[in-house]
Amino acid sequence: MSAKMRARKAEVSRQTRETTVRVKLGIDGSGTYRVDIPDEFLRHMVETLAKYSGSDLEMQARGDIAHHLVEDVAITLGKAYREALGDSPVKRIASATVPMDEALVQVTVDLIDRPYVHIELPDQMYEHFLRSFAMELRATVHTVVLRGKDGHHIVEATFKALGLALKDAMSSSPKVMSTKSSVKWRTA
Repeated sequence: MSAKMRARKAEVSRQTRETTVRVKLGIDGSGTYRVDIPDEFLRHMVETLAKYSGSDLEMQARGDIAHHLVEDVAITLGKAYREALGDSPVKRIASATVPMDEALVQVTVDLIDRPYVHIELPDQMYEHFLRSFAMELRATVHTVVLRGKDGHHIVEATFKALGLALKDAMSSSPKVMSTKSSVKWRTA
């Protein structure tokens, strides 16, 4: 990384009456993680996303019920990825296809700052996770289940494919990948 390029890291905390989530993220890492979440499957999916995206992640999360915990973990993680990306140009668009036993899943992302989500998943809770994550990341995310019967395999293949697609899309680019150039926001 050049001396001019800032470290692509973020620390984000979210606290509500229902949940407390703390995230420390470095997107130019090696995929190491330390995740403390009481829901084992949620922990496994968050670790999978970190590993396959090549992001170093520390996370602690607690919540009253599974739905609130899943949603707030996704929101906080999406915000952390967004903040870590900053304004430096990135490749922006990427796709990955991942097999897991009988399941085959494709995920395509566009880090465009125009959130849109089309999710195919057999698990409503993890569909909600991906929707919340993408909205806070302000990304377009499409998932397609090409085949599969086991819901666990489909969800896990989706998180692996999302991680791989993010890793590629977040890679640095020498120029802004848009015909609009970069967007400048102004407040009144």
